[in-house]
Amino acid sequence: MITFGLLQFVMIVIGVLVGIIFGALPGMTATMAIAIFLPLTYAYDLNTSLFLLLGLYVGGISGGLIPAILVNIPGTPSSITTGFDGYPMTKKGEGERALKIGIIASLIGGLISLIALWLFTPPLARLAIKFSAVEKFLIILFAMTVIAALSKGNMIKGIFAGFLGTFVALIGQFPDNNMVRMVPNFLRVELRSGFQLLPVLIGLFALAQIFQEAEMGMKSNKLSADMATEKQKFSLKDFKGQLFNILRSSSIGTFMGILPGVGGSAASLLSYSQAKNFSKNPDEFGKGSIEGLVASESANNGLTGGALIPLLSLGIPGDSTTAVLVSAFMLQGIQVGPLFITRNPEIWHTILFGLLIANILMFVLMFYPIKYIAKVITIPKQRMYPVIILMCVVGTYAIRNGNMFDVWTLLLFGVVGYIFGKVGIASAPFLIGFILGRDLEKYFVDSIKGSGGNLLCFFQRPIGNGIWVLIILSIGYAIYDNNREKKQKKLK
Repeated sequence: MITFGLLQFVMIVIGVLVGIIFGALPGMTATMAIAIFLPLTYAYDLNTSLFLLLGLYVGGISGGLIPAILVNIPGTPSSITTGFDGYPMTKKGEGERALKIGIIASLIGGLISLIALWLFTPPLARLAIKFSAVEKFLIILFAMTVIAALSKGNMIKGIFAGFLGTFVALIGQFPDNNMVRMVPNFLRVELRSGFQLLPVLIGLFALAQIFQEAEMGMKSNKLSADMATEKQKFSLKDFKGQLFNILRSSSIGTFMGILPGVGGSAASLLSYSQAKNFSKNPDEFGKGSIEGLVASESANNGLTGGALIPLLSLGIPGDSTTAVLVSAFMLQGIQVGPLFITRNPEIWHTILFGLLIANILMFVLMFYPIKYIAKVITIPKQRMYPVIILMCVVGTYAIRNGNMFDVWTLLLFGVVGYIFGKVGIASAPFLIGFILGRDLEKYFVDSIKGSGGNLLCFFQRPIGNGIWVLIILSIGYAIYDNNREKKQKKLK
């Protein structure tokens, strides 16, 4: 029997609200929110604590769309692709419309992942556990084909940026022998674990943009005023023809969540790439495409239920946030794993019910007051950007409990992003390579070790061969799209 009274309701409302705030602030994440509030669970039983933690989880993932759409700064790593089309919509005066589309897509993605969690936990967990390092490597390789898809008309620079991002991701300690590589002696301590994702992400997307604005002098705020005036109102007709896109993207998010360690960034990138490949209007992607926005948001919220599947069935956290959730179970003396559901049916049903309520509350608390949230872009840049810089620095400094090196990393990659803008290199391919680089190497090395050095291992498994077909199709389409874009530019 599920215990749900006034206390539990208050806890989940607080969780969703705080989660949205953490997701919306650059440098803050759902993982950080849960980690900060975890000590509160000492004061309550597990059922009550779960409502708070699940609220933080759902709210934290969803809140990242707000800064991604309004100011092109992903609030969370899984919101990277949301800004690709959300921000162009804002610049066209459709910020509120983009936010509402993103919120509804988030709700649907979250509910679809909840249904998958409820119906398919045992069979999906059995499938995921059959995935060897080979399949995981190929899945990551498939996700990286998004670099080619996003670099149309400029594929050489895009691929260069992607390889550079992968190279930078490998800086630090090599897990197999604990040797530190590509690090000067005076930075061996700071870079032992490599560059952290959030300072790199915030530097590339936030500081770089602020540097560009500073160079132009921030002379006028007319653009912000134009963006605040809605030129086209939101309508449910915006979702016409999006059913298959939502189902596909939510399913990709859920499935990627099942694979431990792959994460929301890869899920949203892969969903965005597939939405572009299947779209009848691929040229609109990156220019304010509703399809791209829907794909990104339904995928990263589809991850919420998917990441819980390996946690509850196998005891393996699907991502960093569910890894923190393990601590909550441990504090209450609960062992997650194959016997979790049969031994703890009440907690299992509480998790399902909590996710349902959290997704509904996320929608209510974000959708209806969103027109007030959208007015943040009317704040003069001279006032807004210093506050954003302060939040970025404070959030970055707090990531590892006051590590000043992360702040220097933020500044470094802010400069890198600024230089990229000057020479015409997109930051997104670099970031994709950085996000996926470590996992790509890890699963490649594990595959080679498992096969005794035989490279044919990548072509000997049926599931792997199916993924190869998808990789080839994705690259082939990207080359075709790149050539078409070049021809269009010449005609202009």
